[in-house]
Amino acid sequence: MRLALSLPLASCLAIAAALPAAAQDRSFNFALRGGVGAAPDYPGASSYRATPDLAFTFGSLEWGGRKIGTNIGDTPKTGFGFTGAFRYLGERDSSDHAELAGLEDIDAAVELGFGVVYREVNWQVFGKVRRGFGGHEGVTGDIGADVIFRPDERWTITAGPRFSLGNDTYADTYYGVDTATTNFAAYEAGGGLLGAGVEVEATYRLDDAWALEGAVAYQRLLNDAADSPITQAGSEDQWTMRIGVSRAFTWRF
Repeated sequence: MRLALSLPLASCLAIAAALPAAAQDRSFNFALRGGVGAAPDYPGASSYRATPDLAFTFGSLEWGGRKIGTNIGDTPKTGFGFTGAFRYLGERDSSDHAELAGLEDIDAAVELGFGVVYREVNWQVFGKVRRGFGGHEGVTGDIGADVIFRPDERWTITAGPRFSLGNDTYADTYYGVDTATTNFAAYEAGGGLLGAGVEVEATYRLDDAWALEGAVAYQRLLNDAADSPITQAGSEDQWTMRIGVSRAFTWRF
């Protein structure tokens, strides 16, 4: 009887002792960035405005002795990995732009999704897909590649081509014209490859948690995005730039 009671008790004590150690194996590493940038007033515009620079970066997830990803600030492992994907698009208000008179306004949109990357020491290729909420409910994505330079342990510089895609819902929201207006003929924009360009990004790590980040990107609108009367009245050449501060966090649970 004493042995029968002691075995369950010993088992419970062993499990209780293991719980703190197991909890230490569970962690979520990520970074948040905030700053300012500049972007076209709306897709296809020739004028520019200041924009907020907000971003979430997935670092790693560790659970039960298994780890996906690499902590923010560490040199990423080679091979396949996963990332988060986020983009903010400001509102398009026809009252702010005389050339848009007669077009429907578009609310600000947030795009959320994920990406897959294959990385080697000095280069990487990736693809991202995002779903829009707010101003549009379409699906967008990017395909790109980078060469990676690390002049020292604090600097990381990437540069390479970018290809932007979107489905019919996204394309028609920003480049379509439902009914003819004084300035535009009716136009139905289809999805597909909507732009191609290049981006250069630089990160300078201040310490293990904080970093300065900046980027400059150029995109040439293509296909239905370029043929849109909205773009024809604006510009096929689209520049964006940003600079911000990021902070890494590790949440243990």
